[in-house]
Amino acid sequence: MQSFIQPIAAKLNIKQQQVEAVLALLAEGATIPFIARYRKDKTGALDEVQVQAIQDEAKFLKEFTERKEFIEKTITEQGKMTDTLQDKINKALTIAALEDIYLPYKPKRKTKAQTAKENGLEPLAMLLLEQKDMDIAGEASKFINENVKDTDAALQGARDIIAEMVNEDATVRAKMRRLFETEATMQSKVNTDKETEAVKYKDYFDFSEPIHKAPSHRILAVLRGFLEGYLRLAIAPEEEKALEIVEELYVKGISSSSDHLRKAIRDAYRRLLQPSLETEFRTALKAKADEEAINVFAENLRQLLLSSPLGSKRILAIDPGYRTGCKVVCLDENGNLQKTELVFPHEANRVYAEEIKIKNLVEQYGIEVFAIGDGTAGRETEQFIKKLNLGLPVFLVNEDGASIYSASEIAREEFPKEDITVRGAVSIGRRLMDPLAELVKIDPKSIGVGQYQHDVNQFRLKEKLDATVVSCVNNVGVNLNTASKHLLSYVSGIGSTIADNIIKHRNEIGKFNSRKQLLSVPRLGAKAYEQCAGFLRIKDGEDILDDSAVHPEAYTVVQNIVKDLGTEVKNIIGNETLLKTVDAKKYATETIGELTIKDILNELKKPGLDPRAEAQAFEFAAIYKIDDVKIGMEVPGVVTNITRFGAFVDIGVKQDGLVHVSEISHKYITDPSEVLKLNQQVKVKVTDVDVARKRIALSIKQTEIPPAKNTFNKSKGPLGKAVKEPTMNDALSALKQKFGK
Repeated sequence: MQSFIQPIAAKLNIKQQQVEAVLALLAEGATIPFIARYRKDKTGALDEVQVQAIQDEAKFLKEFTERKEFIEKTITEQGKMTDTLQDKINKALTIAALEDIYLPYKPKRKTKAQTAKENGLEPLAMLLLEQKDMDIAGEASKFINENVKDTDAALQGARDIIAEMVNEDATVRAKMRRLFETEATMQSKVNTDKETEAVKYKDYFDFSEPIHKAPSHRILAVLRGFLEGYLRLAIAPEEEKALEIVEELYVKGISSSSDHLRKAIRDAYRRLLQPSLETEFRTALKAKADEEAINVFAENLRQLLLSSPLGSKRILAIDPGYRTGCKVVCLDENGNLQKTELVFPHEANRVYAEEIKIKNLVEQYGIEVFAIGDGTAGRETEQFIKKLNLGLPVFLVNEDGASIYSASEIAREEFPKEDITVRGAVSIGRRLMDPLAELVKIDPKSIGVGQYQHDVNQFRLKEKLDATVVSCVNNVGVNLNTASKHLLSYVSGIGSTIADNIIKHRNEIGKFNSRKQLLSVPRLGAKAYEQCAGFLRIKDGEDILDDSAVHPEAYTVVQNIVKDLGTEVKNIIGNETLLKTVDAKKYATETIGELTIKDILNELKKPGLDPRAEAQAFEFAAIYKIDDVKIGMEVPGVVTNITRFGAFVDIGVKQDGLVHVSEISHKYITDPSEVLKLNQQVKVKVTDVDVARKRIALSIKQTEIPPAKNTFNKSKGPLGKAVKEPTMNDALSALKQKFGK
């Protein structure tokens, strides 16, 4: 890894000492959240994104080095390694460059060129490449044999050899790659007789766009249509430009060989180069689009996981339904199931009886809040509850993924005696109480905040989403005595097995009173304790610091501070005035530096502070289905999903509306996340409704007054007054004064 330090530092614009520190910590088994939070003094305060980037670059360089060594070994074993070739390999900076160098030496299936060589036509190919004036037919006739019937066959074989040479020429491939990068277009056409089946790809029936401009969502859409067999796809620049580049390298003036060389070059491009580079660029475009889509999903997931929690409240949660009724559950302030019930508020002859049921449950279980799933019958159930006038807040809760959880092994383990509907209602209530703690139980792909998530590289998607969940869990911190096994498994250094052992140990001892008790948990050794302890919270424990983000390794620092202040730890908690008097430098040591001390002091001001704001109830307009939605309406909504092409907004009907990126802001933006966040409350105007296709088009900017054009600049006149910028009318007036009408 030492050899990786300098290139990583140069690429990421980070000091070599920082890269070295991160790589050393990762090698020791430290996690990214731990490094970013508790090893700032070693890394120079690098954040999670930077630490992750170092890890990713190190992984790439390791793979690159291994591939380079394999190529060197293979060529050497063939006895074909030369100093020139070794120098080219040493100078290669990308996998593609390495593969271009390796291509002529790579084992391959029998080719036309190999057959021609076996038939003794390589000397003829070399003769053509010399481009001397000669009797081509006469020279070719010398190579006629039992496998080469005539001069045409001989010349064709020679051209096959030249075509393969052109294709395997690293310089040619490098120039072609640059041409593809700058001028290639992605072109799609509908396959014959597929127009009806492929109607959802209608926008791509006759489509063309430069690949360097194509956004990720269009790339993925075209590729999906191609892979499903509805579209034909080609990726290429103008053929004549490509041929011109290759001919400049191979054709020298005009000779009797020129036409044969041009034929060989055209064949090389059409049969070998273009298909090869098209495949390469299709793969690269897919990888790039995947990464962008995955990043969109990961950022949406982060915002969703960090959604505002309601906190510890007694909740009556409802999983709505029409025909089968509404499943009702009552949860205590810790999310424990107290009571289940089934009500039918949408049957006219039963409404009064169901009202009595709900009121009795509210009184009996001291309910403080209602949580209602936002799926089928959600708004109608909200109406029913609000008409009870109980004076309690009512929340509509996004239930994406609740059914996935209900049928999962995790849900069966938590509620072995309850059916799926009960588990779903519990999930809705707990999701309001603490979105993070509940959503980690669901496969992130099922949460519904992605962009083509089923089309992207699934391994990379899982890797990225898991890292996002880990980051969020450790950012918020976890209550050691109430967290589920699944939530604990995402804590730095723990994992599934240790999480299971923590739960078993907790069941045995009742609850943890000290972080030190973690060391008694089977398989949770000193290293795991170092990684996880700072992210776990113990409320009302033996040590007040156990309910903070202060790591146990730094408790002695806090003790030294309070000793010098002549007080106790409990007296400095939240005492900003007193904490401001502490000089961080005074307490820095070789192991705990000044940056960590400052972090500790900030934490002591508000220990264990949840970075998430408290949830607030939202009021939708009085519309309940798409038929109620009319063009021109201005209604409140909540952002539910953000993609590169726009944002989806829930306006209280079953179908979320789409605000295209061009309708989000009066200022020019290319990415909706520049101005919008998940769960943001917005006002939207309905611009189009397609009931048949269940689509609603919305605009945010049309509900806002466009910013006035500033007619004054910031420059000052001679007397210090703002100078008015001349307008077109000013210019016309000046011309009239000078030249008349």
